[in-house]
Amino acid sequence: MAVVTMRELLESGVHFGHQTRRWNPKMKRFIFTERNGIYIIDLLQSLSYIDRAYEFVKETVAHGGTVMFVGTKKQAQEAIAEQATRVGMPYVNQRWLGGMLTNFSTVYKRLQRLKELEQIDFEDVAASGLTKKELLVLSREKAKLEKTLGGIREMQKVPSAVWIVDTKKEHIAVGEARKLNIPVVAILDTNCDPDEVDYKIPGNDDAIRSVTLLTRVIADAVAEGLIARSGAGKAEGDKAAGEPLAAWERDLLEGEKKADEAEAPAAAEAEKPAEAAAEAPAAEAPAAEAPAAEAPAAEAPAADAEQA
Repeated sequence: MAVVTMRELLESGVHFGHQTRRWNPKMKRFIFTERNGIYIIDLLQSLSYIDRAYEFVKETVAHGGTVMFVGTKKQAQEAIAEQATRVGMPYVNQRWLGGMLTNFSTVYKRLQRLKELEQIDFEDVAASGLTKKELLVLSREKAKLEKTLGGIREMQKVPSAVWIVDTKKEHIAVGEARKLNIPVVAILDTNCDPDEVDYKIPGNDDAIRSVTLLTRVIADAVAEGLIARSGAGKAEGDKAAGEPLAAWERDLLEGEKKADEAEAPAAAEAEKPAEAAAEAPAAEAPAAEAPAAEAPAAEAPAADAEQA
């Protein structure tokens, strides 16, 4: 089954590019035609690139990786937050802080600070041991951190890949990812540079429906990867759970061995009467033959008497 259909792409307006005067010549190979001063993107190519990106994201997540969703433009904010939350992945949809990837150690300290502030009960002034003004300052700090870092609250390390909506607007994120050799998966509109992206999806990065559709596709790939990962983990768990059973199997084998050992003497005793019964006729046979052997001895004196 196809990841997404041509009909869905058309209905979402994925094929609409920018005006002909706002384009990047490197995108020429992805452009189908021009209509009313607007470039039309070749959706056949988009479909094949979507499949490629889908497989990459699925395999990355299946092998334990994470994908960061990035999209700070208004058209993408809601879709980015919704889809990333659905699959439990980190996201940035408000403002990209410089160094969020290249200086993650500092960002991680701010995440720890956010978690500290979340432990404070701002409603109970007496229990907090702080003045109202101090609580107000801390609550503002917490709100600011939540706005900028809330989406990556649970992130422990830099992601394995990033999904980006509008590489021109998120050029800082793209630059940081490339500096750290993190694969970039992104929507490429007709004004973008395809050389900056590892797994490109030619499409409209301005329409809400287009952004929502493509972000959902990537989130579906993440979900499928998570299912594959949990399946592999379950298989390993079953294998690990199977190891203690070896003791039971050992006991069972020992029990069978003891049963065999117990049956062996009984079988031996049962064989003894049979052997005795078989030996009895054999013993009688020589007894029956004994008179025949004695007959010549008895005849011998008779012959001697005749000679006398």
